[in-house]
Parts: sequence; C-alpha cells; structure tokens
Amino acid sequence: MSVLVVGLSHRSAPVDVLEKVAVSADDVPKLLDEMVRRAHISEVTLLSTCNRVEVYAVVDAFHGGLADVSDVLSRHSGLPLGELTEHFFVHYAASAVQHLFSVAAGLDSMVVGESQILGQLRAAYGVADEAGTVGRTLHELAQHALRVGKRVHASTGIDAAGASVVSEALADAAEVLGELEGRRAVIVGAGAMGALAAAHLRRAGAADITVLNRSAERGERLAEKIVESSAGGTRARAGLIESLPEVVGDADLLVACTGAIGTVVEREMLAGVRGPFVVCDLGLPRDVDPAVAELPGVTVVDLIALQRRLAGRADGGSVAAARALVAEEAQSYLAAQRSAEVTPTVTALRRRASEVVDAELLRLDSRLPELADPVRDEFVRTVRRVVDKLLHTPTVQVKKLAEGPDGDSYAAALRTLFELDPGKPAAVASPIHGAEVAAALEAPLGAAREAPVGGAPEAPLEGER
Repeated sequence: MSVLVVGLSHRSAPVDVLEKVAVSADDVPKLLDEMVRRAHISEVTLLSTCNRVEVYAVVDAFHGGLADVSDVLSRHSGLPLGELTEHFFVHYAASAVQHLFSVAAGLDSMVVGESQILGQLRAAYGVADEAGTVGRTLHELAQHALRVGKRVHASTGIDAAGASVVSEALADAAEVLGELEGRRAVIVGAGAMGALAAAHLRRAGAADITVLNRSAERGERLAEKIVESSAGGTRARAGLIESLPEVVGDADLLVACTGAIGTVVEREMLAGVRGPFVVCDLGLPRDVDPAVAELPGVTVVDLIALQRRLAGRADGGSVAAARALVAEEAQSYLAAQRSAEVTPTVTALRRRASEVVDAELLRLDSRLPELADPVRDEFVRTVRRVVDKLLHTPTVQVKKLAEGPDGDSYAAALRTLFELDPGKPAAVASPIHGAEVAAALEAPLGAAREAPVGGAPEAPLEGER
C-alpha cells in the first residue's frame, strides 16, 4: 500500500476550473465515503481551500487508485475526465510525502510561507477521521506533516511577515482606499478566513466591522471577539447575509469568504455603495457576482488578481532554508517507514529458520529416541545459537540498508531467496502532470511502474516541478 496524491492548485489550474472542482464542507464527507468504497482505496483525506483541491489516498495500485480518485472528482465537478486531467498533478510514494510536507510548510501556497494551511490540513484530517476514512498510514503521515509545518514556521522565519491571502488582499484594498484606519468594513462569512480578515482589519485600525453570516450565532461570536480584542478601538456587530444591502451603503470595504458553492453577493446587493469601494472576493468558488466589477467606483480584488501579482514574488533565504528542512524531514520519515516495512520480512525469515530448526529436531527425536534429555537440551541450544548468529548480521544489515532510497530491494532479495513474501510493486518516485496523468489513466490498471509516467528516470526528492 502506498500514498497517492491527486490534485489541482493555483499552480496547475485556472480559477474557473478550481471553482468547479471545489468541494464544500458539507460535501467532503460524501466524497470521502465514495472514494473509500472504491476498489483500490483503503484510506483517504480531502483538502479543499481557496486555491487547491487535493486528495491524499492510500492505494493498493498506482493506476487503479488514480482512476478511482479521478473518476470521483470528475463526477463531482461535472468536467469530462480528459479536460480535468489536463490540470492534475499526481504524486506517489516518496513524492507524495515530499509534497504534503511542502504544503504543510506553506511552500506550495499562493502566498509562500502562510501558516493558515496548517489549520486547514488539521481540519481536513479531522473531517476524514470523523468520517472513518483515516487509518494508520494517513494518521501517521498527517501528524508528521503537521509537526514538519510547525517546525518550518518556528525555525526558518518563513512566515515572519505574517502574510496570507487575506493580508495580501487587504494590502491591495489599502492602496485603493489610501489606508484602512478609520474605515468601515463588512465581512461576509464568519469562518476561519473571516476571522483572519477581522483580525487584520482590527490591527489596521478599522473603525467599524459588520459580520454577516448564514448562521447568526457564529457571526455574533466573531463580532464579540472583535470587540474584546480591540479594547474599544473597533466597533463590531453581526447580522445575516440577507441584510447586506442595508449595511453596505455606509461601508468602504467588503471581504467575502464564505466557502459556499455559488454566488453569495449579487450585483444588486451593492447597488447602493459609494466609491471608492473595494470588494475582496476570497471565496472558491467566487462569492461575488463578477458583474459587481462594473459598478462605478468599485474595485474587485479576487484570487485571479492576487495570483497575477504574487506570481513573480522572489524566494528569499528563509524559503531556501524551509525547502532544505522539508527535504530533510521527508528523507527521515521515508527512511523510518522503509525500516519499519522491512520488519515483516525479517520476522518471516526468523520464523522460517525456526520452523526448519523445529522440523530437524523432531527428525532427530525420531532417529535417536534414546538420547538423554541433558544432551538433547544442549544440542537444541547449540543449534538455535548457530542459527541466531547466522541470521544476526543479515537481519541487522537489511534493516540498516532499508533506510536508503533503494532499501526495499534488499528486503525483496531476502523475500525472493527464502520465498518469504511476494514482491511489492515499484513506486512512482516523481510527480506527474497534465498529459502524463491522462497517459497513466489509459495504461492497464494492474500494470507495475518501473519508472515515473512519461519514462523519466527516478529522481531524488525535491519540490513539485
């Protein structure tokens, strides 16, 4: 069984495709259940954020697992499989571990180094755990990924500026409005991103924040937190989304981040705004009707605009340090996994040796029934000591060698020589994308992989290419 990652992100797909594949919080358990019922998937989690949709699955075969996941995502999105796979990236085995650790560290985010992804990963794991689709493999991998993310953020300074999609969007809003201090804002959505937007607005000195949400109780809790944290500097109140037309007329800024599937803010709801007015649409799919951008005096900052602006941002020294740490952690995790995987082979070898010894001792008893007990006991101890000494070096060495990149080949040799266990399929060590995914789906489902799809040689661990 190996880990397979199938996904789309801001790096591989346009926003309109991401919108169609995006999975609402209510739909995640249903998709998890559908996937885990497929023939080749035994464990699965699903991560859906404002700029990525990724499935992490434990599969018994590369092609079969890829076909199962792709079919579910195609059905969910309504996109033909061929069109969808153009935007897929796929990681398998070692490459899957490397990718997850990079995601947890914020290295794959639109705003490199943002730390919100850790909370999103933890929440995705929690949903899958509650749905019963997480087993030992994904549990250990997810917990290790969260530890890696924390270590990267704590030791490299990659998030020293505290940047995030929310902070970057509000920075664009500040350029239009001149500043955020003293401004009146409306936040549509009281989830994690809404709370983050409120925190940034409060620190920027916003005079008034109105939180609108489908659930009045959740909106009121966020409004109360704003007031408590601002020590009287920022006023806050809550209401339902339906009241948006009544409250937006006095505002300077609107931040929409609901996580809903479908438009939440229609053009007519903002007909009464006075420019300059900024709309930050951070939803995926988009929360705001694109026609809002046509209103006079209204500037829309959305994920597409942010992606264009942030695409050319250069990596700094802290990013290089974070990448090195992720590579180190991935190598360490994989070495430990390979060492653990060889244990059943070592156990099987010792069991086989013990069975041979027991069989020969029974034969000895039948041939020499008159053998005195003390002599027999000493003979048994001697034979077992000889076998243990003969097996000691090979078993210690195979565990040590198993920690290397080709470690399983040594265990495979033992399995073959002593007929201990059927061989395991080779892993796809490098990520594949687009047309390569389509080619993989066309291959026989049971085919073993000797090299990454596309025929490229296996590469050392590195970030997503």
